Amino acid sequence: MSAFDPKQPYNDLPDLPPPADQIETRDILKKCINARVALAELKQAAELIPNSAVLVNALPLLEARASSEIENIVTTTDKLFEYADIAEDKADAATKEALRYRTALYEGSKMVVRKMLSTDMAIHICSTVKGQELDLRAEGGTTLTNRMSGETIYTPPVGQKLLQLKLENWADFMQSRTDIDPLIRMAIQHYQFEAIHPFPDGNGRTGRIMNVLFLVEQGLLDSPILYLSGYIIRNKAPYYRLLLKVTAEQAWAEWILFMLEGVEETCIWTTDKIKAIRELMEHTAEFVQKKLPKIYTWELVELLFRQPYCRIGNLVDNGIAKRQTASVYLKALADLGVLREIKSGRENIFVHPKYIELLSGDENVWVYYAGIETESQPEH
Repeated sequence: MSAFDPKQPYNDLPDLPPPADQIETRDILKKCINARVALAELKQAAELIPNSAVLVNALPLLEARASSEIENIVTTTDKLFEYADIAEDKADAATKEALRYRTALYEGSKMVVRKMLSTDMAIHICSTVKGQELDLRAEGGTTLTNRMSGETIYTPPVGQKLLQLKLENWADFMQSRTDIDPLIRMAIQHYQFEAIHPFPDGNGRTGRIMNVLFLVEQGLLDSPILYLSGYIIRNKAPYYRLLLKVTAEQAWAEWILFMLEGVEETCIWTTDKIKAIRELMEHTAEFVQKKLPKIYTWELVELLFRQPYCRIGNLVDNGIAKRQTASVYLKALADLGVLREIKSGRENIFVHPKYIELLSGDENVWVYYAGIETESQPEH
C-alpha cells in the first residue's frame, strides 16, 4: 500500500476490520463498559415515557437540526415542529432539508426491522436526505478541503465498481464481525463510510444516521433516540482531525475512544432530557387537571407533547374531541398559559412553549406553572 497523499484518490483505503491490537486496547474496552452502562440507563429512561411516540416525534427533529447544522444548513427547533408532517411544503429550504433528514431516519428504521443494513439502505437514506434519486459517485473530482485555507486534505476513492466493493466490505463488517463489540464496530464503520464518501453529497448526514440505526439493529436501543450530532458540533475540530488521523496514520484507538466518549456523553444528556420531559408531562397534567378539570384527560396532555405545534385537526384525528369542542379545548389551554395561539396562514396553531423551550435548550430544565408547586417535586 502506497503512502497516503491527500491530493490523490485514496483507492488503497484498507478493508475492514483493522488489526485487533489497534481497536481492542485496554482503554477502549474499559470505555466500552462505561458507554454500555450509559446506554442501558438511556433505554430504561425511555421506557418510563408512557407513549414512545413522544420521544420518537421529538428527538429525531433535534438530531435533524444538529446534523444539518454540521453541514451549515441552519434552521430552528420551532420551525421544524411548526412545519413537520402537515405544512412541510411551506417551509424554507433549510427546514425542508432538515425535515428530510428526519424522514430518512424513519425510513431507515423500517429497513432495520427488515434486516436491510446494507449498501442499498445507505443509497436510500442519502436519496431521502437529498430529496432526489442518487447513486454512487461515477466521476472523480471530489475532494475535501480545509474551509479556512482551501487546502485539499482528503480525496476519496474513485470509480463506481471500487466504491461498490468498499461498501460491500463495510456492510459485511457491520453484519458479520460479531466478535467485535458493537460500539467499537459503530465507530469503525462510521470512519469507513466517511472515508469511502460514496455519494456526490449528503455523506456526512447519511453516515450519522447509520450510527444510530446500527445501534438499534444491534439491540442496544429500542428506537432511534440517541444522536451524536450535538457532540460532534461541540467537538467539530477533533472530530475531523481524528478522522484524518486514521487515514494518514491508522490511529484507530484515538478515534474509537473519541466516539465512545460521544456515546457515553450523549446518553447521559439524552437520559436527563427524557427525565425532564417526563417530569414536565406529569406537572402539566397535574396543572391542567386542577385548573381545567372538565376538559382534562391524560390523552389530551400527552398529545401536547407529541404535537407541540398543535392544530384543531390533531385533537379530532386522535378522537379527543370533535372540531368545535377541540377548538374550545385549545383556546382554554391558551387562556391558561399552557399553550400560545399563533396565526399560520388560514389556520391557528397552538404552541406548547414550555416543551419547545425544554427541547431547544442544552440545559434540561423547565419552569413550574404558577400555583401548582408541591413539596414532592424536584427543584428546576
